[in-house]
Amino acid sequence: MPVPDYSSDEMMTVSAARALRDGITCFVGIGLPSAAANLARATHAPRLVLIYESGTIGAKPDRLPLSIGDGILAETADAVVSVPEIFNYWLQPGRIDVGFLGAAQIDKFGNINTTVIGGDYAAPKTRLPGSGGAPEIAASCREVIVVVRQTLRSFVERVDFVTSVGYGSGPGTRQRLGLTGAGPLKIITDLGVLEPDPATQEFVLTGLYPGVSVEDARARTGWDLAAAAELHTVDPPSAAELTALRGFTASAKE
Repeated sequence: MPVPDYSSDEMMTVSAARALRDGITCFVGIGLPSAAANLARATHAPRLVLIYESGTIGAKPDRLPLSIGDGILAETADAVVSVPEIFNYWLQPGRIDVGFLGAAQIDKFGNINTTVIGGDYAAPKTRLPGSGGAPEIAASCREVIVVVRQTLRSFVERVDFVTSVGYGSGPGTRQRLGLTGAGPLKIITDLGVLEPDPATQEFVLTGLYPGVSVEDARARTGWDLAAAAELHTVDPPSAAELTALRGFTASAKE
C-alpha cells in the first residue's frame, strides 16, 4: 500500500471541515476545531460564519488564531460584541447551528471531560483547563461536532467528570435535563468518524480513513465499539484541501 502524503491529523481536520455546511453559524473552539472551521471557510464553505467565545462574529483570520483573544479575530470580524451577548443572545436561545468542541476524555454517550482525570475532584491525578463555554455549547447549539484524537486514554467507557453533557446515560437524558440542542452528532478522530446509534445513542463507528481497519479503531477505544452495517471509507484529502490547510499551519508557525 502506498504511503499517504498527508498525516492522520490532516485527515482528521479535513474530515471535520467537510462536516460544516456553507452559510451556517459555527461556534468555534481553539485548536483542531478552529483549524477545521477555518479550512471549511477557505474551501467549500466561504459563507460559513465563525463565532468565537471572546465575542467575535464572522471572523475571517488568514492564519490560525493562538487563542480566543487573538487580535486577528477582532480585526477580521463582521462584529465584536460582549461575551454576555454571545452567550445570552446567540448561544442559549439556539441561534448557533453547530458547536465545534475538543475533549480530553469522551465516553460512549458523547459526554466530555475537560476538568479532571481521576475520580477525586479535590485531589485528581490531573487537573485539566476546565470548561470555558463548552457546557453551554454542548447544551444549546443545534448540533455538536467533537474533534479529538482517538486513544485509550481519551476514549473511555465513562468519563471521570462530566464537563459537557452528550447523551448522559442514554435516551431521555437531555430531555430530562432540559437541554435544547440535539447533542453531539459526530465524533471525528484521527482514525475515522463515529455517530450515535438512533436507538441507544451509543456512539458507533460509521466511517474509516484509508488504511485504517475496524480492529485499529477498537484497539484505541475504551468501550466495546460497534461498527455500522454500512461502514464507509472516507475520501482522502484533496490537493486543494491540503494546500489550504498547510497554508494555515505554516502561517501559524511564523
